[in-house]
Amino acid sequence: MSEPVRIQQADFSQDAEIAALKSSSKRIGGIATFLGCARDFSEGRDVSEISFEAYGSMALAEMNKLRNEAIAKFSLLDARIVHRVTTVRAGDNIVFIAAAAEHRAAAFDACRWLIDELKQRVPIWKKEITPQGEAWVTPHP
Repeated sequence: MSEPVRIQQADFSQDAEIAALKSSSKRIGGIATFLGCARDFSEGRDVSEISFEAYGSMALAEMNKLRNEAIAKFSLLDARIVHRVTTVRAGDNIVFIAAAAEHRAAAFDACRWLIDELKQRVPIWKKEITPQGEAWVTPHP
């Protein structure tokens, strides 16, 4: 089974990630997920591609820290975070977060907290490639 927190170039399978979560505990009553996808339009410009770069070991360490914090803060049974670091086109998957808990409220709350914290704390940057040129995007929640 794959690690629960990963940074990778390849696409991921939501089904495989959810199956891995479900296999971790029979007490899971709810799983909330977030799937981040590439858009073809941003800040008033057409976007043809988005390139993601990470400060590898530091980004992975911070993502693992986030997972552990979420498990403690929301009494989760398990959580998974996968972020791609590659060049993607509109419609491609970028990030997947899944939070598993005994009850849905904790799963929903944790899932939202995880993506918001990831965007603020994890050193992953994106560059949008447009007909007008390339531009690094200032991180925002």
